[in-house]
Amino acid sequence: MTGKTAFETQYGFARKDVRLETWRLSPFNRWSFQNVGELVPSVHVAAAPGGEGQAKSVGTLLEEKVSFAGGSETVGSFLKRSDTDGLTILKGGKLVGDWSAPHMPFGARHIIFSISKSVTAILAGILQGEGLFDPNAPVTHYIPEAKSSAYSDASVRNVLDMTVSLDFEEAYLDPQSAFARYRRSTLWNPGGGSESLAAFLLTLQRLAEPHGQTYRYRSPNSDMLGILVERASGKRVSQLLSEKLWLPLGAASEISVTVDMEGTARTAGGMSMTPRDLARIGEMMRQGGTANGRRIVPEAWVRDTVATGGSFEAWQRGTMAFLFPKGRYRNKWYQTGHDSGAFCGIGIHGQWLYVNPKTEVVIAKMSSQPEPVDDRLDLDLVSFFEALSTMV
Repeated sequence: MTGKTAFETQYGFARKDVRLETWRLSPFNRWSFQNVGELVPSVHVAAAPGGEGQAKSVGTLLEEKVSFAGGSETVGSFLKRSDTDGLTILKGGKLVGDWSAPHMPFGARHIIFSISKSVTAILAGILQGEGLFDPNAPVTHYIPEAKSSAYSDASVRNVLDMTVSLDFEEAYLDPQSAFARYRRSTLWNPGGGSESLAAFLLTLQRLAEPHGQTYRYRSPNSDMLGILVERASGKRVSQLLSEKLWLPLGAASEISVTVDMEGTARTAGGMSMTPRDLARIGEMMRQGGTANGRRIVPEAWVRDTVATGGSFEAWQRGTMAFLFPKGRYRNKWYQTGHDSGAFCGIGIHGQWLYVNPKTEVVIAKMSSQPEPVDDRLDLDLVSFFEALSTMV
């Protein structure tokens, strides 16, 4: 047979071309980011019965102009330039509208990469409120076998705030790096299955600098957090997601998370959900930890996470202060330091959950940007979210 398959007609490439070697590359990521479970083992958490409603158009908002440092363009043009797959906007808890690229059906789940860290931290906050999790305890209180690793003298707080002095680099594109070995342990890269994620984490060593001094974005810390919440609660991450967050939140669609050879959840980046459900998480945080008239996470934890906690000095010593010059990082969430009090979760390839308490706007944006990190585009994205939150 020589004709194009339905898949090729829809996406412009063959399904057989999407493999572990290629799934994070463009153009294949336009499909794979919505279908991670076909490539990496995953566990699924169901939503409450009922399902999602119909899509709601953002209408003429696409024609509105947004200004950037280098000029201005329409909302619709910027969504395409930033490789947006799906967008949901809420204001005051009400749906403003949805937008989807032609290759992403409404209601499809999409990987959120490192916003998974922010979601996992919510589980930690819930357990903290229940008296089961102590952020000031040493990591070894929950994971004694970490005594020979970089975490031997680190606190859970260091893990939560990315201030572990970890000898590790986020070398996303280097196939020979420790980061590539890390991804093999998660089954995200070819050649996995000989070393588990937990085993890999316990091989990591520390730098000479004391913990707690510098914000260092190191994803293994957030996989360690997933193991910490499991040890503290005696339950798997998937169980915690279902019981503590997904059902109480009123999520309308299932959430999935990739797992390694031992079933350990990739809490640093493996979660997939719909844009609407991601927006529901943002709205819950905007509401101080409540949803559907019930408390999900303690208000004091939310306030500490998005407004009052975190070290400005540690953030300034890190490498991301250019994005939020007055910002801080607390419990896997970014505080922008803007007058609006905006805060967000961010994932590679253009995943954003932006919350503006002043305008009561929540924006969930899922994307398939070609590069894992694009600093110039990130600065435009911050300007875009600030402008959009005042336009709706």
